[in-house]
Amino acid sequence: MIRIASSAVLASVLLAACSMTPPTQKAPSPATSLNGVLVGPSQMTLYVFDKDTAGSGKSVCNGGCATNWPPLMAPASAVPIGGWSVVIRDDGSRQWAYQGRPLYYWIKDTKPGDKTGDGFLNNSWHAAKP
Repeated sequence: MIRIASSAVLASVLLAACSMTPPTQKAPSPATSLNGVLVGPSQMTLYVFDKDTAGSGKSVCNGGCATNWPPLMAPASAVPIGGWSVVIRDDGSRQWAYQGRPLYYWIKDTKPGDKTGDGFLNNSWHAAKP
């Protein structure tokens, strides 16, 4: 009888320990929405480029283009989450994409809320929308 009681106590303790396990934390989104556009961790506006093919897994903005339009870089450990995916750049680095479209900053935006790149270069650059 004592053996059965101690087994029941042990089972209760194990169940209680399992219920105290913290929930798995969801990875944070690489960008957020502010005033109707996506912004990076620094609150700077993010942009998409019409010459990028959505879902291709590639960015066509490299070299000098990427100097003016720095990519929203993804860490090596980044994995797709919701509408977010990772594209591999020509140099092998990783960049965040939203809805399959690579995301960039514009070097001439100087403070959060600036959207000076929206419509740039014959309307081929656009503020990214959530």
